[in-house]
Amino acid sequence: MHHPPPPQYRACEPPACAAAARGGAQGLRGMGWRVVLVWACGALLAWVPGAHALAQAGTPGIYTCTDSQGRRITSDRPIMECLDREQRELAPYGGVRRTIPPSLTADERAEQAAQAREQAAQQARLNEERRQDRALVARYKSAKEHDQERHNQLKAQHQAQAMIQQQTLSLQQERQALLAEMEFYKADPSKAPALLRHRLNDNTEQQASQQRRLAAQQDEVARINARFDEELKRLEQLWAAQRQPRPGR
Repeated sequence: MHHPPPPQYRACEPPACAAAARGGAQGLRGMGWRVVLVWACGALLAWVPGAHALAQAGTPGIYTCTDSQGRRITSDRPIMECLDREQRELAPYGGVRRTIPPSLTADERAEQAAQAREQAAQQARLNEERRQDRALVARYKSAKEHDQERHNQLKAQHQAQAMIQQQTLSLQQERQALLAEMEFYKADPSKAPALLRHRLNDNTEQQASQQRRLAAQQDEVARINARFDEELKRLEQLWAAQRQPRPGR
């Protein structure tokens, strides 16, 4: 004789579970059908959470927020009235899936982009400083090596200056000879030969050019000394850091 399941079990039975319970009950007597029903319902309960999770992952969420007038708004898509404030996307089966921050205005986006560019520039400068530090300590192992390189570069500049000064001296001597020739035309310089006047003008221009070259060389010497002074300060810091014991040693 078939015994129908009690109401408390019928409440949780899906069609497949009820069919399995009835089929098993026909082959059992007394309390046997209850064992089959409990087993089937247990399997169903174990399966349901996974089904919920799969459905939740593929189901669009529900958006909710409180607008500027204090109204609570709910929608199946992002809410335009709350673009300037935080919104929450709720999962279909409860809980917050994600929090959507306020949308930025054009000015705010421009400011954010400018800040990002500044941060990137600062990071690039920091990376370049680190690269230069590594190059310095790799090139100069001691202050003696650094001083020798300074001496070599200044020597080339001093040689260039000496050459300019020699050329300037030759031009000055040439000018003295030209002026001596101009003494014959002191009373009326306009009667001096055109070639003589041209050579005097050319001599004046060449001496001015040599003076500009000499000033540039002097500026270069000052620049080299300033660079090596700055490098030496940085190297002393880097060498001191290298001498510090490393952690764990």
